[in-house]
Amino acid sequence: MTVLVTGAAGFIGARVSRHLLDRGEEVVGIDNLNDYYDPQLKHTRLATLESSVGFTFINGDIADREALAKCVAGRTVDRVVHLAAQAGVRYSIEQPRAYIHSNITGHLEVLELCRQIKDFKHLVYASSSSVYGGNEKTPFSETDPVDTPVSLYAATKKADELMGHAYSHLYGIPQTGLRFFTVYGPLGRPDMAYWSFTKNIIEGKPIRVFNNGEMWRDFTYIDDIVTGTIAALDNPPKSDTKAALYRIYNIGNNQPEKLSRFIDILEGIIGKKAIREMVPMQPGDVVQTYADTAAIERDFGFKPSTPLEDGLAAFVGWYRTYFNV
Repeated sequence: MTVLVTGAAGFIGARVSRHLLDRGEEVVGIDNLNDYYDPQLKHTRLATLESSVGFTFINGDIADREALAKCVAGRTVDRVVHLAAQAGVRYSIEQPRAYIHSNITGHLEVLELCRQIKDFKHLVYASSSSVYGGNEKTPFSETDPVDTPVSLYAATKKADELMGHAYSHLYGIPQTGLRFFTVYGPLGRPDMAYWSFTKNIIEGKPIRVFNNGEMWRDFTYIDDIVTGTIAALDNPPKSDTKAALYRIYNIGNNQPEKLSRFIDILEGIIGKKAIREMVPMQPGDVVQTYADTAAIERDFGFKPSTPLEDGLAAFVGWYRTYFNV
């Protein structure tokens, strides 16, 4: 049996693919290698996979049903880990159509693909902590209302959850949606704060500190995210009732860190003080993310194990090696 991983050249997708291959799974990955950030980084991630027995890569767009059809042609795909999406809260204000294309149309095509696969076992897909919007109740629980998104990105992710539930109800497709909380680590995304902060501190350039550092994020290390994603994949929802085979889980560190402390830790690891430029919050941003992870701990025994200091040290070490600085 084969697992289809969408966004296989992405930060999480490449690491999930690696884990699946290491345990002997056949993996077919699809990614359009777009230029939202430097495609070379995506090729670097792919290089860790392409020489592996059992891995096949398709360069294609998930919104293109013919490209998705190539992924399953001649293969017995029974599970899908759907991680492809147009990422980024702030970019959704500049390029809204990119989000509808990838996160709405693309998600629909993945659902349609799963519907057409005989004896399909499980679709695990990426949602986001962004769906909680400006929720002031903390920690964020899966049972909290998520009807007031503050960015188009968040709105598309909430739409994905609703579409998924409808397909599970109508066609019996087992699905698990994972609300990821601020994923970081080696080979991560250059549009994330931990990357730009590291780059600018090393180069002696100012870093933009939003809301005077009065922001909190539930930073979650990539290895912990992969562990939780695989645990979800291996445990499809079951039901003895008429309820849809459908679940939503938070997957985060359950320990929000203040932005100013985050910068302090980076300074200590790099061995250099940051030049902090205080700026207001940007449209679509939120003050705090904080995951209630009781449900995923209860059902899968998942609990993050990587302290922020260790995770950032691993990232900075990788960054220095990758860029030879």
